[in-house]
Amino acid sequence: MSNLLICDDDHDIVNALKIYLSDPDYTLFTAYNGLEALEIMGRESIDLVLLDIMMPGLNGLAVTAEIRKTSNIPIILLSAKSEDSDIVLGLNLGADDYITKPFNPLEVSARVNSQLRRYFKLGTGVQPQSSVLSVGGLELNDETKTVTSDGAPVELTPKEFDILKLLMSNPGKVYSPKELFDTLWNEKSLDSDKNLVAVHIRHLREKLEINPAEPRYIKVVFGQGYKIEDGGRHV
Repeated sequence: MSNLLICDDDHDIVNALKIYLSDPDYTLFTAYNGLEALEIMGRESIDLVLLDIMMPGLNGLAVTAEIRKTSNIPIILLSAKSEDSDIVLGLNLGADDYITKPFNPLEVSARVNSQLRRYFKLGTGVQPQSSVLSVGGLELNDETKTVTSDGAPVELTPKEFDILKLLMSNPGKVYSPKELFDTLWNEKSLDSDKNLVAVHIRHLREKLEINPAEPRYIKVVFGQGYKIEDGGRHV
């Protein structure tokens, strides 16, 4: 049983999402503004949040930032097509995915299921042989879901963790944006999804690298994709 929180100031959208996500395996909680969403988060054990970006008062971006202070649960942003810049900002704040309005019911269900699978680590197909992976000064523990860089703890979102785990499981191997998306989102990618992967990679670099502009670990192979290398330990 998974607890899902739907937050949107439009009651019709909330009601539609409740219909799309009607499932005996889900318990649905609803909020109509950011403060109400955070109050529910404070008293309930929520496993995933669907969060509207544009809300009066405390908007979805502010709520995302607050959630990420204490939790790594999946966050899926709900946005209009005109809010591309806000989507990028939301992903940089720690959101894992986004869905644009008007919603396709099948897409909503697929993206929620995908994020929950990643969060609970069921059927990922990318489980490493060892629970602890090391590349240079990076160490990832898949049992405790922790990452350190040169011994310092690094807080990652579930999607960032999955990307890093896949790269660290196969150091030196180049993954195209399409391969990363198809593997870790469990969906066939569209051209626009390359930008989603790029945002997560950039966010990972900002958290892991001393100088993200000159990365030690996550490298771009021009025209091909991304790989991880042993960049050596800096002290």
